Amino acid sequence: MSDRRKRNIAARNNSCLREKGRKSSATIFKRLLQQLMVCYVLFFTTSAFAFDFAAPFVDPLFSVPDIITSGVSLPGDSKPAPCPATKDFSRPLALGESVDLALCNNPQIKGAWAAIKVQAGAVGEARSAYLPTVSGTINFLRTNTDYPGSAFPSTSKEGSTLYATIGLRLFDFGTRDSNLQSSNHLLVSAAAHHNAILQKTLANVVQAYFDAHTAKATLQAKKQNETIAKNILVASLRREKLGAGDMSESLQATTTAVKAALERSRAHAAYQKSLSVLLFTMGVPLQTRVILSEDLTAKGKDESLSLDEWLKTAAKSHPAIASAREQFEASRHRVASARSESYPTVDVSANFYQNGYPGQDISSTKSQANTIGLYMTFPFFNGFSRTYKIRSAEAQAEQYKAELQDSEYNILLEVVKAYEDAAASVQNLQDSDTLVSVAENALDTVQRKYEKGAANIVEILNTQSALSDARQERIRSLAEWHSSRLRLLANVGVMGRNTVIQ
Repeated sequence: MSDRRKRNIAARNNSCLREKGRKSSATIFKRLLQQLMVCYVLFFTTSAFAFDFAAPFVDPLFSVPDIITSGVSLPGDSKPAPCPATKDFSRPLALGESVDLALCNNPQIKGAWAAIKVQAGAVGEARSAYLPTVSGTINFLRTNTDYPGSAFPSTSKEGSTLYATIGLRLFDFGTRDSNLQSSNHLLVSAAAHHNAILQKTLANVVQAYFDAHTAKATLQAKKQNETIAKNILVASLRREKLGAGDMSESLQATTTAVKAALERSRAHAAYQKSLSVLLFTMGVPLQTRVILSEDLTAKGKDESLSLDEWLKTAAKSHPAIASAREQFEASRHRVASARSESYPTVDVSANFYQNGYPGQDISSTKSQANTIGLYMTFPFFNGFSRTYKIRSAEAQAEQYKAELQDSEYNILLEVVKAYEDAAASVQNLQDSDTLVSVAENALDTVQRKYEKGAANIVEILNTQSALSDARQERIRSLAEWHSSRLRLLANVGVMGRNTVIQ
């Protein structure tokens, strides 16, 4: 047989072997894909309808705080807000109901609640660094070897390889501990931030509620002024008709009546605006019709603590200050973690290899290999990245320290303002009550004198204006008293549901 014929025969054989290899590889891939699909279907159907495989491992390292399951109770409350809150708006809206709606519907509260869960996951991740890691890899391989331009036939072999590794870090210079401490402080900070959002939401809804009551009282006062102005106009027209008065008095009375109607219209618009703000704060549709429960009164508990006691309480327990303080402590631990990454680490590892090693061809014969080793890693040089990481962590610590000081300054300043406003509002409330009583008696006296001709139109209009001003001062004093008293509690961080409805 000639050499040329031998080469043709060898080429045909190689072609047949390559075609056979491609078919065999396609068969193996198709078989593997079918097995994966079966496993996928079995896993998800059984987990969905028979057993939740993830259930035993929802929180295996106990990183989720108790407040996630028990809820957060505000200061002075025995239980969290009842969510979801429902309200029949065909009945008058009480302050406690508006508070419950706001606490259940506010998106910032929901976001802060989710942030606690996120940070709880970070704590679990930090704790997991103390546990061993186990991994395994299984490969299905087929190797085809061709010898182009040679008489040697192509070869092929197929099989599977298995790699398993278990590793454990035995020692480092505080990296894991610093990361864990930082995560713990951030979890406490997230919980405190959630409490701060609760206090802010309480303050906003209480302010909106009393603003609506203030606007309602203002509207009622303007309606009373309009009624008085109309009565004076009727009296002046009657006097003019009887010859006891002139046209100028009637014109002045008409001007006053028109002005009172205009003020009443503006007060009605302000009242509708305040109701819309209240609805928005509660998180309910703006087209909802609201009926306020009762008129604004001076009922409430007076706070008798001194300013120094309020400042000490705020500095110690205000959730915003506590959140900033925990963030600063977490940043200090991040500095320690960044520094400790420059020191060696000690790890132990055990490995199992079957039919070869990772990144290599499958072995010709079945084989198994076991290794166990102790590793010490020295981070000699990494392009100065750790240097800049440490500097960045130190700068962040300085930033959080400044934010803590800024939070303390702003909150304590607001406590001082609210305390002084609350102290002044008590005396203003008493004075405004006396002022309204005197102005009402004066108007009654002047009206009787005017009807008998003993007073002129200027005197009665001045008296009416004095009464209107007195009622406005009374409404303003009531609003300032409620607002400053509750703002003081919110700025100190001790406001609760039971507190605002007392």
